[in-house]
Amino acid sequence: YTERLIERARAAFGDDFWGFWMLGGMSGGGMGFIFAPGRRREGQERLYEIMLATKRELEAALPFAMNPVVYDFAINEHGSVGALLTGAGALLPVGYYQHALPSCLRRSARELSPHERADLQQFTRAARTHPEFQASLPTLLDRLLPTAEGVDRGGDRLAALLAENGFDRAQHAQIRADLRGGRIGLAMNRLPATTKIEDVAASELFECDGEFGRSGLRPDLLDAGEAALRRGEVAVVGYAAGVGSRWTQGAGVVKGLHPFARLGGRHRSFIETHLARTRRAALACGTSIPHVFTTSHLTHAPIERWVRENAGDAWEREVWLSPGRSIGLRLVPTVRDLHFAWQETAQQKLDEQKEKMRESVRAALTGWARAAGEGADYTDNLPEQCLHPVGHWFEIPNLLKNGTLARLLAARPRLRTLIAHNIDTLGATPDAALLGWFQASGATLGWEVIPRRIEDHGGGLARVDGRLRLVEGLALPREEDEFTLTYYNTNTCWIDIDRLLALFGLTRGELADTERTAAAVRTLAARLPTYVTLKEVKKRWGHGQEDVYPVAQFEKLWGDMTALAECSSVFAVVPRIRGQQLKDQAQLDGWVRDGSAAQIEALCAW
Repeated sequence: YTERLIERARAAFGDDFWGFWMLGGMSGGGMGFIFAPGRRREGQERLYEIMLATKRELEAALPFAMNPVVYDFAINEHGSVGALLTGAGALLPVGYYQHALPSCLRRSARELSPHERADLQQFTRAARTHPEFQASLPTLLDRLLPTAEGVDRGGDRLAALLAENGFDRAQHAQIRADLRGGRIGLAMNRLPATTKIEDVAASELFECDGEFGRSGLRPDLLDAGEAALRRGEVAVVGYAAGVGSRWTQGAGVVKGLHPFARLGGRHRSFIETHLARTRRAALACGTSIPHVFTTSHLTHAPIERWVRENAGDAWEREVWLSPGRSIGLRLVPTVRDLHFAWQETAQQKLDEQKEKMRESVRAALTGWARAAGEGADYTDNLPEQCLHPVGHWFEIPNLLKNGTLARLLAARPRLRTLIAHNIDTLGATPDAALLGWFQASGATLGWEVIPRRIEDHGGGLARVDGRLRLVEGLALPREEDEFTLTYYNTNTCWIDIDRLLALFGLTRGELADTERTAAAVRTLAARLPTYVTLKEVKKRWGHGQEDVYPVAQFEKLWGDMTALAECSSVFAVVPRIRGQQLKDQAQLDGWVRDGSAAQIEALCAW
């Protein structure tokens, strides 16, 4: 953002733009733009226009708390000063009374301190004569007797969002029944304690060494992969449905559009980097490689706008979007799950009074869950607070449900293999060597794993009761099991399209039948584990009040496909640069220092 402001200010003012400095202080900071004195007023006006236009251009990609402001500064010659007010004029600001008086008015006069009584008297007198105090009375009443009238419950809008995003009522009803019946829940996320978890030997995996597996491989695999690329048999799928809550510490922007690093001479977003990487691979094989980005209701519109503006005639020829067609409706949690979460969460032992307060809050929450109905649909909030993502298992089935795969196959009949990966896995190229290995294996799915490091959390590759499969961290019977696993799941997956369709009970020709496709997805989804989690949501009401409630939601994860006996899977160990994921901005310094950024940059054609 700052770089663009400087660039545009320099372009607008030339040599009359004298420079830029960052300003910081104990109460915040800002940016200083220095202009020739003769163009000072013009600089203030033009700079505001530049800042606002740039903010609107980037607000889906970067977190902004407010619109930019151009300040006029003056020197205060007196420092901090105060005025002594007496008698009827000794009034504090209106906001003070709006904040302090509701608690006083809820108590009897005998319980009020002399200071509180004086505040009430002062406010009452002022409200008869001062217009600003008279105007504050409705707000004071809202704080005293808050209602939810100002909150748009949005029942119609919630129903519309559910319908637009493929809400499956039959699946939801089954999950709700399972939650109420105790068949799923926080305690059931884990595999049984008797499950045998063993590490996997390197000899059981296909190992890629060198530059993404190009050295040490059989030449026939490399040649076969290159030939498949030239025939147009491969497409890339990037998961871009997330809003990067971990990446931006909860700011909720479109992670795929976040300009995360300076590559190729300027800051690039994840989506831009992936497209440049696929472009270079396409140039190397002499044909175009379609790239599909999966989206959600939170990310589709900004990503579509960016792609239309930047992809040009490559839209729906080389660059495709797969809008989300699976969404969940949050549920009121069960008391059973609330107690399990509180017992399993590591927590500090508080002093006696604080412990009583914590127990009181928990008692109130369990009372709310019983009164609202355990396992009931959570709709008593803004629609955005009632919806939830349902896990990345649905990203590939969404290609079937929304018609994207059918249109892609119609445009490219030779397409037979997909490589799907997270938006933050920047090294996952459509590599010819790995493609040759996967197509030769005859498997439905091929998975890439990397050697685990201490910072890699979330399960990995294991032998579970004798079966080689990926297992999620929250499903492991014991937390320490994760640290015995050598290989970490990158969530990069090679997919044989026809074998996957057969697993769903479909053919290429049947993808046009939306009802049959939706039923096939629902049937297979029911056979996979359903993980239940608790999330805190805020409910704002009255005039500035808010409550925080725990709500239940579910997710299904793509790695659990390896648990299906009829889904044949193979696994490859790849270099860390290929499988590394950027989950937190704190990783960026190390990512640049260890040469990873330079290696990714070398894979791209901007």
